[in-house]
Amino acid sequence: MTTEPPPIALDPAPAGADPLFDPRHARRLRRREFLRALVRSKTFLVGAIFVGFWVLDAIFWRAIVPHNPDTTGINTFAGPSSAHWFGTDNLGRDVFSRTLAGASSVLVIAPIATALGVAGGIVVGLTAGYYRGKVDAVIGRIVDAFLSLPLIIIAVLVMASLGRETRNVILVIAIIFTPLVGRTVRSAVLVEREREYVSAARLRGERGSYIMYAEILPNITGPVLVETTIRLGYAIFTAATLAFLGLGLQPPSPDWGLTIAQGYEYISIAWWIIVFPALALATLIVGVNLLADGLRVVVEE
Repeated sequence: MTTEPPPIALDPAPAGADPLFDPRHARRLRRREFLRALVRSKTFLVGAIFVGFWVLDAIFWRAIVPHNPDTTGINTFAGPSSAHWFGTDNLGRDVFSRTLAGASSVLVIAPIATALGVAGGIVVGLTAGYYRGKVDAVIGRIVDAFLSLPLIIIAVLVMASLGRETRNVILVIAIIFTPLVGRTVRSAVLVEREREYVSAARLRGERGSYIMYAEILPNITGPVLVETTIRLGYAIFTAATLAFLGLGLQPPSPDWGLTIAQGYEYISIAWWIIVFPALALATLIVGVNLLADGLRVVVEE
């Protein structure tokens, strides 16, 4: 005769004891699943390859360029050859070396400007979306007035008044992006502020700043990441545009926008001076846009 063992009483485990009920564990699981989804996205991976190539180039270009990008020579307007893969420019400088070197400036200016613009936009969007009412109305009017002006005109006016230093280029792009990012963040906050976890935080007596940055912000990281990647592509293009207009980096910098502007008058006799830097700029922007598309699809799933 066998006796069955007595049933074991299962008391409900406290929230911190079971990892399934641990908020930190849940966030780790969500991050892990998010990364898996990104790895499965072909669009994201192709964009990562393009961007990764130029990031590595921006870091290590001094070790891989065959010639000093600033060294002039007597062999001007030489076409692509084994000696000069992308030819030479009007001063006899190696276009291939200058194309590789040109990535460093844009990949310093654009990420810093984007980070500052996104940070400013987060502050603006969280404040307007959470407090609403008069605060939202005042911020909204300021943003609408700012966005009613052509952004490139704002950039030109600011650069003309502040000067053509790199920090001013970064500042201009950050100023332009702040209201754009703020509008996107505000839309996301308007949805999140009605969630139960926000109401619970209010009932606990939490301050508005805590609710915005500790409760709401972690739950809108998806849209913020997508917006950041999109703005990075625009920042690269804006920095190149300012350089092309003569409002960014100055000679002898190998910056792509500046190189295209300097070689434009020689396009009929030396097309390679602008074609290769333009292709480099295009592949970087396309890569960033592919990253943004891949992120957007994963976030919306």
